[in-house]
Amino acid sequence: MPGYFELNIRKGESIVFAASTSESTTRGLKTLFEKEVADRSPRDNFFHCLINAAHQFHLRDKNGERYILAGYPWFKARARDTFIALPGLTLSIEEDDYFEAAMQTAEKGLRDFMAGRPLSVKLYEIEQPDVLLWAVWCIQQYAKEKGLEACCAKYGQLVLDILGYIQSAKHPNLLLEPNGLLTTDGTERPATWMNSVANGRPVVPRTGYIVEFNALWYNALRFGAEIAHATKHPTTAGKLEAMGDKCQTSFVKTFLNEYDYLFDYVDGDKPDYSVRPNMIFAAAFDHSPLSPDQKKKVIDICTRELLTPKGLRSLSPKSGGYNPMYTGPQVQRDYAYHQGTAWPWLFGFYMEASMKLYKRTRLSFLERQMVGYEDEMFYHCVGTLPELFDGNPPFHGRGAVSFAMNVGEILRALEQMEKYKY
Repeated sequence: MPGYFELNIRKGESIVFAASTSESTTRGLKTLFEKEVADRSPRDNFFHCLINAAHQFHLRDKNGERYILAGYPWFKARARDTFIALPGLTLSIEEDDYFEAAMQTAEKGLRDFMAGRPLSVKLYEIEQPDVLLWAVWCIQQYAKEKGLEACCAKYGQLVLDILGYIQSAKHPNLLLEPNGLLTTDGTERPATWMNSVANGRPVVPRTGYIVEFNALWYNALRFGAEIAHATKHPTTAGKLEAMGDKCQTSFVKTFLNEYDYLFDYVDGDKPDYSVRPNMIFAAAFDHSPLSPDQKKKVIDICTRELLTPKGLRSLSPKSGGYNPMYTGPQVQRDYAYHQGTAWPWLFGFYMEASMKLYKRTRLSFLERQMVGYEDEMFYHCVGTLPELFDGNPPFHGRGAVSFAMNVGEILRALEQMEKYKY
């Protein structure tokens, strides 16, 4: 029941307030309090709050399988969210053991899916077409942290098997075209992270050539070639490098438009000119199909039209259909979900792209951007980051009160920014 307690206190006195489901003696409360505080992660600054939040996404089921919950209070362990959030939630805070434990569970799900078997783990939405590509990106972050040799020993074969599976055209909604790019069908059901549905139809019907799918694919091909070289498979490495060359040429030809930014998707001969944040991935990944000048222009338009104190907007205010306020009844919120709302996890990739291109000259600007996330430690759900924010001031937090991808990517951003200081 809501209520309040009121009591007097003299200077120098202290009070321990305790509530429990069973009766306890007051004599031991102070000792118990001190013990409980010592056992918990400190929450005395922004970084420690995020570490504490990261631990809250850990889940261990009765079979001992480890997962990453996508968020609170209603999300399950979703595959795409797992692979995007996992590096930041674990590797960035030197908790490699949980990365390996969660990946062990995830690999079972990936292999079940690729073999056409019923899933033996509770990893949801693993059939989404970009999940395999994000899994390769996730493993790539492990290689950067632990070294390529250690990565090959644990996950090298999995990466090569994923690439082989995609090439074999066995995925129900991911097709490798002769030009080296991937296509997917998102007309009837959403196929990307922009997955809101209204009246039974995708609000953002991204279909055909999807920009981040193909940026992920190019990055995966180059990373797969590195693994093949390291594991003494030169023929496989040569084949992947050739595929990467073709993919790069087709990527620039397909997505780079006359205004020097990237189409969000291209459906046949119908490109989508909407300015969306998905182009930032092509500039952020370790293996980018873009030249430095092309990356700069992508980063510049994201800075001008998408960057907010709470992340990148899902749509530019200059694009048609801009709807930045995630408020009102469910249908109204569904239409706004990816039409201008701001997402903190996208800032992690914006930061990565900026630092790779501008090095330390962009560091102070990015550090100032972090203030917008630190402010959130006192609002919405205390000590963590919500799912999304309104795209217009005052940028209220909305949706799920704690979101794994946001916490993970801000932690990864903090780690990378620290590296550029020295």
